[in-house]
Amino acid sequence: MRDSLPATIRRAVARHEARIRAFTAALIAVPTENPPGTKYRECARLIANQLKALSLPAEVLRVPQSYSASAGPSEPRWCVLSSLGKGRHTLYFHGHYDVVPAAHPRQFHPVVKNGVLAGRGSADMKGGIAVMIFAMAVIKELRLPLDGHIGLVLVPDEETGGAGGSRYLLETGRLGRDGIAMFTPEPTSGLIWNACRGAISMRVAVRGKPAHVGLHFRGVNAFERAIEVVQAFEMLKRRVARRQTRFALAPAAARRSVLLVGGQAAGGTNFNAVPAEFSFTVDRRINPEESLAREKDALLAVVERFRRRGFRVHAEIFQEEPAAGFSANEPVALAMAESARAITGRAPRIEMCPGLLEIRYYAERGVPAFAFGPGKLEVAHGPSESIVLENVYEFAAIYALAAARILAPKSGA
Repeated sequence: MRDSLPATIRRAVARHEARIRAFTAALIAVPTENPPGTKYRECARLIANQLKALSLPAEVLRVPQSYSASAGPSEPRWCVLSSLGKGRHTLYFHGHYDVVPAAHPRQFHPVVKNGVLAGRGSADMKGGIAVMIFAMAVIKELRLPLDGHIGLVLVPDEETGGAGGSRYLLETGRLGRDGIAMFTPEPTSGLIWNACRGAISMRVAVRGKPAHVGLHFRGVNAFERAIEVVQAFEMLKRRVARRQTRFALAPAAARRSVLLVGGQAAGGTNFNAVPAEFSFTVDRRINPEESLAREKDALLAVVERFRRRGFRVHAEIFQEEPAAGFSANEPVALAMAESARAITGRAPRIEMCPGLLEIRYYAERGVPAFAFGPGKLEVAHGPSESIVLENVYEFAAIYALAAARILAPKSGA
């Protein structure tokens, strides 16, 4: 039985292919755009109903309004939890059902053509939700023994930092409890991601004094003063860019630490008036080897230096998230890689993600966490987002096989 387990699981998944396809399309049709966070309850109900139809438990948990990232009143946030198996040790399957805003309304009308399912969220990551749920269904159907259990965690608000989903669960003690590993099916383009960068994102506002262009000498040009502040951040950027992560990441230039100045910029009221205010963003992406607190202090020190010179400058930090990283030799990561090879004939490379991942929340609990999913990063969030259905079916088998191996009862137990 052990030698044929990959083939047995793949055949079991094949029996569910029509249901997987229909469920993924139904998820895409629910426009869970974030921001601002719409149709969350409808999507949570859809997921819960699918779990129940597969004889899996479903808990739909309402998140308190205080955890919403929105500035004003917003729709309630809902987490969906499920589990399979018994025992203390937990292997987490983690995902998010919110999506970035659509490029056009047609993206919420899923279309299947030549084995490809197109629609917003197909790659990131509603196809991945189907992967995890049907992997659990196959394990249950085949009655594969588990020494421990799979904990399914599906959250909203991942696209805006996770406050209304993973952060809430972490702070209330429901995320990562007794975890031995976590996998999330982000669109990794065939890679296993074992690390991610952290982020410190801030908006810097420089204030001056307005005046008509003819009386410019009575004003203080906020734009000109902002240029000086920007130049100081550019000097810091050059120092930051000399650092490189030790984690694998291609190409080599991508391994450098990141400081982006001016992703957004705004100011002034007219061409013939001295601008009273100018603002710009600074986005600092830190590698796992760097200290979040130290890099935050370095950014704020730039602002403080200009304050001491008499500049009216203010910095607002709107995102502050730690980096996370785990060894490529973690046994659970190798088990997932070997399961992928057993199902597809190809062993994935293990690299660092260039952006943020929710593995960071599990890292706070000391749980080894990795991303591996059927979508492609290059089409996620784009106007032509899509996913190859055969990849979804393969990943359902990969996740089922990896879980069965990681939670396999010890011989003689």
